[in-house]
Amino acid sequence: DTHSEPHPRTAELIATMQPDAILHAGDIGDVSVLADLAKLAPVHAVRGNIDTKVRDVPDVMTLDLGPLRMVLVHIAVYGPKLRAEVARIARAQKASLVVCGHSHVPFIGVDKGITVFNPGSIGPRRFQLPIVFGTIDFSPTNVKLAHWSCETGEKWLPP
Repeated sequence: DTHSEPHPRTAELIATMQPDAILHAGDIGDVSVLADLAKLAPVHAVRGNIDTKVRDVPDVMTLDLGPLRMVLVHIAVYGPKLRAEVARIARAQKASLVVCGHSHVPFIGVDKGITVFNPGSIGPRRFQLPIVFGTIDFSPTNVKLAHWSCETGEKWLPP
């Protein structure tokens, strides 16, 4: 979630990681955010609940990146549980990972046999939540999910 205002250090931090792709799980806000991110790597984005004026962006996307098939969607969980309709989509697409946004809560979990990853939010702070983004690193035999603080540049772990 960027809500039109990514944290000022976001581009610098992402650029140092040299990603192969950037996923945006909705609540883009101003579409120029996607153009700015696309200067760093190809962007895959879905529409969030605030994105009423964002055109040409789907509500749900299935991606094959490396050995990983994933579903990208804005709202996927209810608390720590995967919503039934999202689990159905993931199973139908044979996806092992759901990447979502909406809550701004950084989260890594497994529900209904599917890994769920909320990378958090790099937009304006909501409540007392951290301003973080997530990374997905994979090899043919391993997937590593992590969160990174936009404020410190360091790996972020829950308190």
